[in-house]
Order: sequence, then structure tokens, then C-alpha cells
Amino acid sequence: MDRQSHLNRLLQLLDTDDSDRLRAHLAPVKLDYRQPLYEANEDIPFVYFPIEGVASLINTMENGSAAEVGTVGNEGMVGLPVILGDRRATTSAYIQVPGSGLRLRADILRNELKVGAGMRTVMLHYAHAFFNQVAQSAACAHFHSIEQRCCRWLLMTHDRVQSDQFLLTQEFLGMMLGVRRTSVTEVAAKLKHRKFIEYNRGHVTILDRAGLERHACECYLISKREFDRLLGHPLEPR
Repeated sequence: MDRQSHLNRLLQLLDTDDSDRLRAHLAPVKLDYRQPLYEANEDIPFVYFPIEGVASLINTMENGSAAEVGTVGNEGMVGLPVILGDRRATTSAYIQVPGSGLRLRADILRNELKVGAGMRTVMLHYAHAFFNQVAQSAACAHFHSIEQRCCRWLLMTHDRVQSDQFLLTQEFLGMMLGVRRTSVTEVAAKLKHRKFIEYNRGHVTILDRAGLERHACECYLISKREFDRLLGHPLEPR
């Protein structure tokens, strides 16, 4: 598989035969802020393997209120229901942090999963890791402070974009944390005061990663260890 494919952790795990079969079908794509990747309760036409940037899975209530229930970066794939034999999801997927990735037709992935036992194993390990992350996040929301959870999400985003600077609007940060924008403003001001981050008009600059790690809850390391256990060592920084 080409060099670009190896910038996605999940594709990096595929063996040579599986990689060779996918190569001709992977299309490089730009991932723009708020770009929809698929809509809730509609067929998923493509799956996406992020290289840079982060996608959010959004659950929208009947009154229009929306909450983020999961995120995907260069460790995984957007379109998990396809791996599990489904065509639709109850969530929508949007780009939260812009970047780039690789796109694959969902029907091609379904066919490849039928013939590639190794590929099925890799994808199911990812599905398990993602489920564990969502479960950890649900517990995290009950037991940890907004500030702790904010540090966790900033660390996760930092890992995925492999850059000290990235776009993360108050709207998405509020959905990530399940809080109002006023609470986002308050916690961002605290982190700025401690000189952990710089935050201006939705742009984050990580100034002190060690400080964020000290103030994050244990959920960051628990999720990270599970991904490393199931998917191996993360990608090396570029």
C-alpha cells in the first residue's frame, strides 16, 4: 500500500494481500470542517480512513439538540456499521477537525471483508476498541469534572492531528463535553490561565501537554491503552 495509506493506523495493520486489494479503490479526499460523511438512518455510501483531522459521530434529538457520542481519527475508520454487517447508523458523521483522508466505497469493503479473514480480524479489533472508548466516555461523563474531560478530549485530538495547532470550535467542544458554550468558555479560560493551551476563535495551540496529562482524568490513558492493546503501537509522529 502507498505511503499515504500507512498514515492511517488501521490500514497500517493490514497484511500485504489485503493492502494490495484495497489500494486501487482508496481515493484521497480533503476533509473540510463540518463536512458530512454520512447521515443518520440513511445508507452509508462510503467509509473514510482519516489521515489528519477528526470526525465526530453526532446523535440528534427530536428537539434538535445534538451530542457527540464518539470520535474517529487516524487510528480508525468512519463507517463502523459497515464492518458489523449493517448499512445504516442512528448517528450522523461530520468532520470536527479538518484534514485529509482516504475514501472507500462501502460495497467494496463489504466484499473484501467476505474474502479477507485477516482484514475482518483487524476491523473487528477496531470495532471493539471503539466500543470500549464509547463506554469509557459514558462513565467519564458521570464521574469526572468538565475540566478533566476537556483535558482528555484535547489530548485525544492532539494525538490524532499530530500537530500542536488545530481547529476546535466551542460548538464542537461543547458537544464533546455535553455542556453549554458558557461552560466551554470558562474551562478554556482556566486552561489558558494555567498556560496549558492557547485558545482563540476556535483555534487551539497545545503549550504544555504534560500539564494536560496531569489534569486529565484516567479515562484518557485507559482508552489509549485499549487501542494500543488491540491495534498495536500508534503511528510515529511525522
